[in-house]
Amino acid sequence: MEEKSNEITAIPRLVEVLVLKGCIVTIDAMGCQKEIASKIIGKEADYILALKGNQGHLLEQAEDSFRFLHPASLDEQTDAGHGRVETRRCLVINDLSLIAHAGEWEGLQYLVKVESTRYFKCSGKEETDTRLYITSLEADAKLLNNAIRYHWSIENSLHWVLDVSFNEDSSRKRSGFAAQNYSILNRIALNLLKNEKTTKVGVRGKRLKAGWDNQYLCKLLKN
Repeated sequence: MEEKSNEITAIPRLVEVLVLKGCIVTIDAMGCQKEIASKIIGKEADYILALKGNQGHLLEQAEDSFRFLHPASLDEQTDAGHGRVETRRCLVINDLSLIAHAGEWEGLQYLVKVESTRYFKCSGKEETDTRLYITSLEADAKLLNNAIRYHWSIENSLHWVLDVSFNEDSSRKRSGFAAQNYSILNRIALNLLKNEKTTKVGVRGKRLKAGWDNQYLCKLLKN
C-alpha cells in the first residue's frame, strides 16, 4: 500500500510539470482520484481513468449504468496476429443519472465500457475481459476504443521488454526504495539501448554486447 500511496501522491506532481494542453491522459485505476482528474482538466487536457473498487460505489454505479441505460455510441474492432484473434467492443454512456456525486469529478462527461475477447488459435481457448472507465472526453466510442487500446499496448510492451530483457519480474529487491530505484535504472538503460541504432540486434543482444565490449558500453552511455 505504501508504494501505491507514493504513486497517488506523485501523479499530481507529474501532471503539474507536464505540458498537456490538448492531450488525452490515460491512467490505471490507482490514479482514479478526484484531485488527479481536477489537475488534468486544469492543464487543459482530457482524462480516461480506469475504474476498480477504490472509489467507494463508483464502480458498482458504472456497472448499473451499463446494465440499465442505453449506450450513446458503440464501436467494435477485431485484430488478428500472434496466433490469436482479439475483438474489442467499446460502449459509451453519457447519462450520469445513476452516478452519485458525479459533479465532484471535474469535467466528467462519459462512462466507458470495453469488452475484450481473445481467441487463441492453437489451443482453441477463449478469454474475456471487461474494463470500465470514466472520461472527460466528449467523443465517440471509436476514439475512446483506440485511446484505451493504445494505453495498454504501451503498458504491455514496456512490461514485456523489462521482464524478458532485464528479468524485472524475478527481482527479489524489497528493502526500502531498492525496487523503485532499480526499476528507474532499468528504464534508463532500456532507453539508452533503444536509442542505439547501429547494432542490428534486439535489446537483450545489445545488453549482452555492452557487457562484453567496453567500447560499445561507452558508446551507449554517451548517447
